[in-house]
Amino acid sequence: MQRLDRLALADPDTITDLRTLLGRARTVQDGEVALVARGQALAVYVPALVPEGLGSGTPTVLGMRAFRLAESAEGTWVFPLGAVTDRLARMSPLDTVLQLPPAETPASWAGVLPPIGSWEDLGEYDAEALRAVAESGMRAVAEALPANSGRPVVASVRSRVWAAPCELKPVPELPAGAAFAAQTLGFLPPAGPVKVLRSGLWHRLSTAAGQVLVRQGAAL
Repeated sequence: MQRLDRLALADPDTITDLRTLLGRARTVQDGEVALVARGQALAVYVPALVPEGLGSGTPTVLGMRAFRLAESAEGTWVFPLGAVTDRLARMSPLDTVLQLPPAETPASWAGVLPPIGSWEDLGEYDAEALRAVAESGMRAVAEALPANSGRPVVASVRSRVWAAPCELKPVPELPAGAAFAAQTLGFLPPAGPVKVLRSGLWHRLSTAAGQVLVRQGAAL
C-alpha cells in the first residue's frame, strides 16, 4: 500500500483546533505525536507523561482528541511533534490539507495505544477538584527543581509528583498526572463533572474537549 503523504481535514476550524492542541502539547513534552486515521475520523495522541525506561514508576499519560477528515484515510503514523507543528504553522488560514513529514520516528508509548471500545463507566470527578490537583502538583514540581536542572533531575521530579495518587473519588489511585494533562491540554471545563472510565489497564478521563488516557500497570 502506498504511503499517504497528506491528510485533508474537514475545515479551517479543524486545522485551528489541531494547531492549538499540538501547541499546548509541546509545552508539556516536546516529543512525538501519533496520528490514527480510520475512515473520516482522525485520532491524535500526544504524550503528557511517559516512562523514561523499563522499570520506571512513571505512568503513561496521553492526551487524545478526535478530528474530522474531509477525505477518508487509513493508517497510523508517529512523527516528531515539532515537525507537524512546523507544517501547521506554514499553512495559510484557509488551507485544510496537512502535508505529513517525510519520515516517522519511533516512540515506545505509541506501540500500545488504548482500546477503542469496551470501556466501563466508573463515575465522575469534579473538574474543580482535578484542577486543584494539577495546580498543586505544578507548584510542587516548580519548588522541587533547582536552578538550571538537567533532564534527569527534571524527569525524576516530574515522575515523583505526577505518579502520586490524586486521592479523589471515584478512583483515588489514579495518578495526579492525569489531572495535569487534562488541565495543561485545555480539556478541563470551568466546572462540572468529568467522566472516568476503565478498559483493562487503561483509565480514561472524558470531557467534551478531549480525552486523557492513563496506563500505570497492574496496580490500577
